[in-house]
Amino acid sequence: MKTKSLRIRISERRLNKLRLYAVSRDKTMTSIVEDLIDTLPDIKET
Repeated sequence: MKTKSLRIRISERRLNKLRLYAVSRDKTMTSIVEDLIDTLPDIKET
C-alpha cells in the first residue's frame, strides 16, 4: 500500500485530546484518524 501524507491545522485542545485518546487505546494518532475515516459512509459517484 502506498501511503500519502496529510497535514492539518487543529487547535491545541483537539490535538491533546487526540494524543490522550491514542495513548489510552495504545494506538498511534495515525491509526485513530484512519479508523475514524473508515467509519465515514461511502459516497456513490454518479
